[in-house]
Amino acid sequence: MPMPPPLLLLLALLLFLSPTTATNTAAAAATQQFREAPQFYNSQDCPSITTLPDVDVDPDESDDGHMICSPQAVHVAMTLDTAYIRGSMAAILSVLQHSSCPQNAVFHFVASAAANASLLRQTISTSFPYLKFRIYAFDDSHVSGLISTSIRSALDCPLNYARSYLADLLPLCVRRVVYLDSDLILVDDIAKLSATPLGGVAVLAAPEYCNANFTSYFTSAFWSNPSLSLTFADRHACYFNTGVMVIDLDRWRGGDYTAKIEEWMELQKRMRIYELGSLPPFLLVFAGKIAPVEHRWNQHGLGGDNFRGLCRDLHPGAVSLLHWSGKGKPWARLEANRPCPLDALWAPYDLLETPFVLDS
Repeated sequence: MPMPPPLLLLLALLLFLSPTTATNTAAAAATQQFREAPQFYNSQDCPSITTLPDVDVDPDESDDGHMICSPQAVHVAMTLDTAYIRGSMAAILSVLQHSSCPQNAVFHFVASAAANASLLRQTISTSFPYLKFRIYAFDDSHVSGLISTSIRSALDCPLNYARSYLADLLPLCVRRVVYLDSDLILVDDIAKLSATPLGGVAVLAAPEYCNANFTSYFTSAFWSNPSLSLTFADRHACYFNTGVMVIDLDRWRGGDYTAKIEEWMELQKRMRIYELGSLPPFLLVFAGKIAPVEHRWNQHGLGGDNFRGLCRDLHPGAVSLLHWSGKGKPWARLEANRPCPLDALWAPYDLLETPFVLDS
């Protein structure tokens, strides 16, 4: 007897939602092919790189040896996974293209220990054969037990919390690093951002947004508890976005700030004091204590909000970095033929090989 149409639809829906679908999606992401980027060269005014030996660095990992420890280098840290690899490749290209000393850039990529590191390394090396980089394995178990469900599932990925562990993952010889999310592009020289003054005590620098409603980042349970809300009593606390930060790793290590962030995450597991992933612990530890950075270095929110990802305009003022934080990502909207106007600014940095190019 023919199967009733509603049952057919139900079976089709179950098949679509099966684990096989997620596996196939991940496999499709892993098989993306990217074209080779142009090579960029230092200007005459760039400082020469000196190589320093360090016991934390394996000199056989790649040809650049101990370049990883050079104090003249601009150190850039990013997370790396197959889901966001297309964004990462565009971000890397933008950094190099707009740098006055691109050969002095050293990239530190953090990937899940469960990821295919060989595939990620091959992907980066194929498109950027001249790039100085390392890939560091991040053990998800370090943080998975501390993660509380947030308002968007993508924010609950353990790798999203890896920025809290950079001081532990990177070699001790790396003293300052610029952390960048994968959903952004630079249109200015990253050396300017890296040189941000941190003063005598600040651990990190980032653009602050004091007009944002800071109280909305924490629950009523937090604000109604005097012992918790007094956390900000002596601080002019403002919102800042953790997708773009300049971090003094020496000061971070000296102050054991990873442990301070984990303490707030442990409290969150006992009583819900915030809703938004890895950001609130950073605000609890650092808000009101960071060095300022011009807003031009994080034109954030271009991915819309965390629910619908609607199109947004740029904030007023100059632009050095465009950041598609929020639900909507430019590569996904372009792929779906539903781009926002500003996604056209990301498209020139897209290194993905199109089917037409692959077949030609």
